[in-house]
Amino acid sequence: MAGAKPQGWRFWIDRGGTFTDIVARRPDGRLETLKLLSEAPEHYPDAALEGMRRLLGLADTAALAGAPIEAVRMGTTVATNALLERRGEPTVLVTTRGLGDALAIGTQQRPELFALDIRLPPPLYTQVIEADERLAADGTVLQPLAEDALAEALADARRGGARAAAIAFMHGYRYPAHERRAAALARAAGFTQVSVSHEVSPLARLVPRGDTTVADAYLSPVLGRYVERLRAPLSGTRLLFMQSNGGLAEAERFRGRDSVLSGPAGGVVGMVATGRQAGFERLIGFDMGGTSTDVCLYEGEFERSQDNRVAGVRLQAPMLLIHTVAAGGGSILEFADGRLQVGPASAGADPGPACYGRGGPACVTDANLLLGRLQAEAVPAVFGRDGRQPLDGAAARVRLEALAAQVNEGAGEAMSVEAVAAGFLEVAVERMARAVKQVSVRRGADPAAFTLVGFGGAAGQHACEVADALAIRRVLLPPFAGVLSAWGIGLADLVELRQAAVDAALDDNALDRAAGELARLGEAAAAALVAQGVPRAGVALTHRLRLRTQGSDTVLEIPLADLATVRAAFAAAHEQRYGFQPEGALVIESVEAEARGGGRPADEALPG
Repeated sequence: MAGAKPQGWRFWIDRGGTFTDIVARRPDGRLETLKLLSEAPEHYPDAALEGMRRLLGLADTAALAGAPIEAVRMGTTVATNALLERRGEPTVLVTTRGLGDALAIGTQQRPELFALDIRLPPPLYTQVIEADERLAADGTVLQPLAEDALAEALADARRGGARAAAIAFMHGYRYPAHERRAAALARAAGFTQVSVSHEVSPLARLVPRGDTTVADAYLSPVLGRYVERLRAPLSGTRLLFMQSNGGLAEAERFRGRDSVLSGPAGGVVGMVATGRQAGFERLIGFDMGGTSTDVCLYEGEFERSQDNRVAGVRLQAPMLLIHTVAAGGGSILEFADGRLQVGPASAGADPGPACYGRGGPACVTDANLLLGRLQAEAVPAVFGRDGRQPLDGAAARVRLEALAAQVNEGAGEAMSVEAVAAGFLEVAVERMARAVKQVSVRRGADPAAFTLVGFGGAAGQHACEVADALAIRRVLLPPFAGVLSAWGIGLADLVELRQAAVDAALDDNALDRAAGELARLGEAAAAALVAQGVPRAGVALTHRLRLRTQGSDTVLEIPLADLATVRAAFAAAHEQRYGFQPEGALVIESVEAEARGGGRPADEALPG
């Protein structure tokens, strides 16, 4: 809790796709850091547990149960990897009869606009049950829920191997009685995970609400198993996880829909803290790791997106606005179709880039090592087959020389291996610069007016070139840059968000209704934080309106205020984003209350 003196070790961990970063605060207040490969199954079963074991000097992870550990805060890619690899829980979708294809049809958005052979990502659910039920938009029961038929269908699905159920009925976000009854039937049928749309995403629009509910059911059991795996050796240690919205939650409250940007969200928190320490408020985050590069923008408050797409899955849940591009240190270099290509495929942690000494392909890290931008002696010796070797420059050169020969043959050139390596890095820099434009130029912000904050294991090798490409004049490489996401997780508040649909034309009456709804949601969010140990006096509440113009589906978030102030704020935000003043009536689509507290104690000074 805020102001409490540490009684034991505190671990702040970011389990990324390639590396797991650990910042540990000792009982005496000193900070220690450690980086390990996230996947090294021949050496340790879990990088987070192994890192804690090493820093504590224990013989094995079983000894963690008796170690003086006060708390563990963690961001993880477990859910993201499960989405990418489609390794979630076998899930059945339960929806209103006649709407079984609604999620498959979706918005009819094509992954590749001009592709003739349209290949949509497969759905997360394996089966659909259409329940006989229907509610009108005003809550009138048009078709009562046929409970016996639904119970039988759920029992059949459970016998067929489904273990998770996602329930999303028409108008269920506002009138949840049928969803609640269907959930009870699913639990009675033996489903171990039941997600209902009015709890997961209580907003209008069946398709994104249903997709989010399915993702929650699909991923939550995966997270639950990982939590239990950590819990076993950590005994009664307090365990918190970073959410995609930029706040922490107790392990028991950490669910699938809030987990897909768990690690990158910690980087945003750390970037803001270190930027403020240096005296800068307008920041662009440039987080380059081993698998990807994450970029974000900060202008005084955390910016979130409500409608997201991750690994081909639509998610209607509040997430920090982070744009990811597959250009990390482990991005594979290829010469194909007559051009140099960087990614999107990644060598990951195993085998990793060629210089990891595990037989991997030529990657961005190999090019940096060959060109002297990366010093092998400055990197921890955690590579090779035994996990104890330094970076292998000879292996990187062999792979790049073979690639240079392929480039020269295909292009009819006679470039040196160094020139080819530099060419690949130029391609990588251009991809990263385009990613920064996605969160700045495309949203009405000039990147030249911001400070570029470089962090992550590889950002220091490219930050200045990315800044040059965007005419950014100031680059900040903070202390702990290589483990800033883990450090940010240690600073973060616990956060609870509550949302509700309003869907009313903006006027004094609608604003009063929204204010009443926000008061109710705010108290619920605050109570959830108090239940997690945050003192009520330490809870900060923020109330937001989500507004759009009539006939539009583009929503902007505006703080709750009087009618004139709200209208003026929306007009200003709209003009900045789109370059023109809004026309037509305004609609309050939904409201959101945020409660936060319990973050970094005042006695934990930032590193200098």
